[in-house]
Amino acid sequence: MAAGAVDVPLEYVRLGLRFDRLEPGFVDAYTGDPRVRAQVADEPAPTAPQLRDQARGLLAELDSAALPAGRTAFLRGQLTGLECSARKLGGEPVGFIDEVAAYFQVQVGLGDPAEYAAAHAELEQLLPGSGNLAERYAVHRRREECPPAKLETAVHALSSALRDRVRAQYGLPEAETVTYEVVTDKPWSGFNYYEGDFHSRVAINADLPHRLSQLPHLVAHEAYPGHHTEHCRKEVGLVERQHHVEHTVFLVNTPECLMAEGLADLGVEAAIGEGWGPWAAEVLGDLGLRFDGHLAERVAAAAAPLNRVRQDAAILLHDRRADPDVVTAHLQRWGLVSHDRAVQQLRFLTDPLWRAYISTYVEGYDLLAAWLAARPAGQPVADRFLRLLDEPLTPAGVSAELAAA
Repeated sequence: MAAGAVDVPLEYVRLGLRFDRLEPGFVDAYTGDPRVRAQVADEPAPTAPQLRDQARGLLAELDSAALPAGRTAFLRGQLTGLECSARKLGGEPVGFIDEVAAYFQVQVGLGDPAEYAAAHAELEQLLPGSGNLAERYAVHRRREECPPAKLETAVHALSSALRDRVRAQYGLPEAETVTYEVVTDKPWSGFNYYEGDFHSRVAINADLPHRLSQLPHLVAHEAYPGHHTEHCRKEVGLVERQHHVEHTVFLVNTPECLMAEGLADLGVEAAIGEGWGPWAAEVLGDLGLRFDGHLAERVAAAAAPLNRVRQDAAILLHDRRADPDVVTAHLQRWGLVSHDRAVQQLRFLTDPLWRAYISTYVEGYDLLAAWLAARPAGQPVADRFLRLLDEPLTPAGVSAELAAA
């Protein structure tokens, strides 16, 4: 680096840590030099306009920083997201759609009710019986609920089975570990706290019922081959081998979140693939927990388009200024969820820090699923998925690859 030049990656890390002082929880994980964090903690308390100006300053320095194209693209996306977050924290009104575009490099809009209706029709065929579809779907889901007393045992069994597969398919550091804990009063179903040195603490929210067919997705998402696996492999590769300091901090409401949530939501597909339902039924059956794995897999595929209903709710609530009761009714009608579940989802969508985050699940899954499906002929899914675990890919970069293909 030339004398007097700004070390953009290091200053980006400092900036991210300053955001956490203004908005606790903004730093999802930090595995870097503790002295850097201590230095930031000793600074005067930052203001939102100061953080906005610092983000803009680093964006202006990027082109002269002489970084490789991949690092430049990653940092540009991250800093653009931070600049928008600083404006919002400073009280500037930013529409939901514009907020999502700045944070995650995707354009969003309302889903197509015709696609939801087609999903409902398919579910009608899979779930015959008396009552309307929402009632039958609720009955099906209740049949699959994991007894609370067996939740932790079931999670550990699935984690062990998935870990064995991921170690064989993708490789993991020998020292890696995951600790699970059951928590309450959270707006999410599960959360990965990556603590560095190849260790994660995964919290599971006991306030929500957990279905047996959903648990493999939850464990794959948070641990193997999802968040924990990605953190471990990037710590080994990007941080320890390549010394890319920008990957020592993971910041919410930035493009890396969409990539992380998309790859995590594809975890079961990447680790098990077709037949995951019977596979999970066999693992849990050894614990005396029974469900129809074949039916669960078909129902999950049929219901997948309804995932977008949650993003609709955010758009209606924040950009269309719809009444919360109207949004709750929309979630119940098209998402086939109970009133209580819709209210819980609304809680996530109205959290100031997390309101835009719903798009990471909706758009992240769709974007990366399409990218996996567009892999070169003959390339195994695992080879393509490994790029998500190891490379600092961005939503914009993945979209460009898809367009070129």
